[in-house]
Amino acid sequence: MIEGGNGRATTIKLAEHRVFSDSFKPLYNQGMSLVEEAAEYLDGEGRIEAKGLTRAGAALYAAESMRLTTRLMQLASWLLLQRAANSGEMTREQVAAEKSKVRLDTHSPQEQADGWSDLPESFQDLVMRSVRLQDIVRRMDEEIYGGAPAAANDADLYSHNPVFEQITLLKTAFGHR
Repeated sequence: MIEGGNGRATTIKLAEHRVFSDSFKPLYNQGMSLVEEAAEYLDGEGRIEAKGLTRAGAALYAAESMRLTTRLMQLASWLLLQRAANSGEMTREQVAAEKSKVRLDTHSPQEQADGWSDLPESFQDLVMRSVRLQDIVRRMDEEIYGGAPAAANDADLYSHNPVFEQITLLKTAFGHR
C-alpha cells in the first residue's frame, strides 16, 4: 500500500499494473503465440500423429483437442479484452462486463486420464503449457476483477456442442465411457 495524495492508503494490485501497462505485451504475445502454435500443430503434425493412436487414445486425443482449443480461445478472448483496455479502445468497466463471458476454468484430466501417456509428447506439452497459462491468467483476473470467474463444467461447455456429442457417440459405440 502507498499513501495517496488525499492522505488515504491505496492498494496497488501488481496484476492490474501488469495488465494495464507495457509489461502486458509479453504475456499477450505468449498467449497468442501458443494459440497459433496449437492451431498449426492440430492441423498438421497432430493430425498425422493422431492416426497412429489406439481407439481409446484417439478418443482421448479428440476430447483433449477440443478442451485445448476451448481453453486457448477463452485465453485469447481475455487477452484481447485486456489489450483493448490497455490501448484505450474499451474502458475497464466495458472489459469487466465483456470478460464475464470468458471462462478460465477449462480443465484437462492429463496424467489421471487412461491413455494420457500414449498421447504424442508434443500434444501433451501444448496442453500443459495452455493449462499453466490459464492458471496465470485466472490468478491475474481474480486479482484485478475480484472473485473467481464463473465455474463451468464439461456438461455446460459441451451440452450443445456437436463435436462433443459425436465423441460421446463414438465412445459409446466402442464401449469406452
